[in-house]
Amino acid sequence: MRQPYLPPPYPPPPERSAEVRRRFAEEVRAERPDLSALCLLIGAETDGSLDDADIDAAQAELDRLAGELPYRPGGPRAWAEAARRLLGDRHGFHGTPGDYQRLESSLLHEVLRRRRGLPILLSVVWLEVARRAGAPVYGVALPGHFVVGFGAAEERVLADPFEGGRVLTGTDAELLVVGATGAPPDPSMLEPAPPLEVVQRVLNNMRAWAAARPERSDVGLRAVELALLIPAHPARLRYERGQLLVRSGRFTAGAEELEHYADLIEVVDEAAARRIRQEAGTARARLN
Repeated sequence: MRQPYLPPPYPPPPERSAEVRRRFAEEVRAERPDLSALCLLIGAETDGSLDDADIDAAQAELDRLAGELPYRPGGPRAWAEAARRLLGDRHGFHGTPGDYQRLESSLLHEVLRRRRGLPILLSVVWLEVARRAGAPVYGVALPGHFVVGFGAAEERVLADPFEGGRVLTGTDAELLVVGATGAPPDPSMLEPAPPLEVVQRVLNNMRAWAAARPERSDVGLRAVELALLIPAHPARLRYERGQLLVRSGRFTAGAEELEHYADLIEVVDEAAARRIRQEAGTARARLN
């Protein structure tokens, strides 16, 4: 039977997908999860052309870029400026509004190839290159815009990889938050983002991309299923998975997932659980 056409990237075959998910599940439960490895495994689960040799090559590229950073250039601002000159100026990593429309902008191996991506994936490049070079660097999950921080709180310097690594002033950061929330930033927003929070946000972006493109619900489903492997994931992901399974024609599996979610929330919201069980019943009826 002829396979349905899927625009690139093509998903991996089932055997490859199972192996990628096994490795992803192991890494998210590691004592110190490897951010670049997890992002590359997301890529392998989304792009069937990405094999282990390509993953190794992407890690080697991050190592190579780190080797081009100067040795201990100085304090946090010096590190931020050195990363900007290397990654933004010399190698051209940056983002544009059009990158929000491309799935490749959420895939680390493609961001390394194209030198373009979403703020969070460009920040992953900055984080992994600077970390390898010994910089005091971490991700900062501002509402609606991910940036990187250098140095401890009292001397923190923020940089925006989406703008080629531009070093931000206090006013710049405040404007970013006000633009996204309508309120000034809370100090907690500047706390370092743990690797698994970064990974969850990457997957959230992919889910949002797929939700706007019903013909690519396969991408949304794969992103949800990876997110479910992360410890302490939101329970509502079960509901989303059930809906996506039903949308893809897997009515029984979708109904079972919806019923499972209804069981989870029944204690706190009986009416919602009843409504979701009705959705599951409707899905089962579509088998006839």
